[in-house]
Amino acid sequence: MPPCLRGEKLLFLCAMPPTLDRELRRALAARIRYYNEIGIYDFYRRPMSDRGAEVAAVISDEDEINISERTFDPGEEMSPRKATAVAVPREVEENVFNVIALKPEQTVSDPVKALKIIREDLGDCKRCVLHKQGRKQIVFGVGNPKAELMFVGEGPGADEDEKGEPFVGRAGQLLNNMIKAMGIERSDVYIANIVKCRPPGNRTPEREECDTCSPFLMRQIAVVKPKVIVALGATAAKTLLAMSSSMMQLRGRFYDFKPTGVRSNDPNWNECKLAVTYHPAFLLRDPRQKGEAWKDLQMVMKELGMSGPAKSTQ
Repeated sequence: MPPCLRGEKLLFLCAMPPTLDRELRRALAARIRYYNEIGIYDFYRRPMSDRGAEVAAVISDEDEINISERTFDPGEEMSPRKATAVAVPREVEENVFNVIALKPEQTVSDPVKALKIIREDLGDCKRCVLHKQGRKQIVFGVGNPKAELMFVGEGPGADEDEKGEPFVGRAGQLLNNMIKAMGIERSDVYIANIVKCRPPGNRTPEREECDTCSPFLMRQIAVVKPKVIVALGATAAKTLLAMSSSMMQLRGRFYDFKPTGVRSNDPNWNECKLAVTYHPAFLLRDPRQKGEAWKDLQMVMKELGMSGPAKSTQ
């Protein structure tokens, strides 16, 4: 049987259900990118179990999908010409991504060492165009590797690119104040971004850049194992949730979230809660929304059982 992959082209010859839910679509795309990055391009189909005969699908060249250019839209249903419609036993469909290969950081129990492994794997990243558009350094992440609360922003700005640490500019100072208002310190939380290189002119990261970089963020989340993630701004929220709703629609509730394409090495941690609020940079531009952001953080505080800052006795 011909290989399923040639270069970056994916030919869907593998048995798949006619439609995939959002998590499966994202996991599939992440898995293929991962194998391409480590130099594996050719895949061969395994025989079906005795519960069903193997079905071979022949798809023409024009139906090949370039993974670097095509991502699955959350609201899109895959047509029969994009995916092979075959009869797959339910247990195979439900567990198809439970056999995701272990990442190297999952072999260690110390989260500090695990995060270091991810950073070393990231290397001097040149996986997307941002590496040649003026970045000074990669901004990986900072904070408590065992934090219950994690903040995820959009991408580094000029100050972050200079220092190599997320949220150290004016927006970072405001985030620090927001964290203190919750009764904790910056060192108590973990902070990262969707993309780890500064987009030129601080523009919004493009979809391909987010899709290329976010698998490393997912691995960071799986290591830190937070109880709650706060997505700062629309780009972070839409990337993590694979949704295209407005901030007004996304805010004010919790989402069940699990990092895509990776599993934690802790059997007691499978997912966490995710809340959405405004990016501190937006709040600097429109201070009227600070009250709304505080409502979001109060919701997070309640979920984590936080009482807020101690009242002064003076």
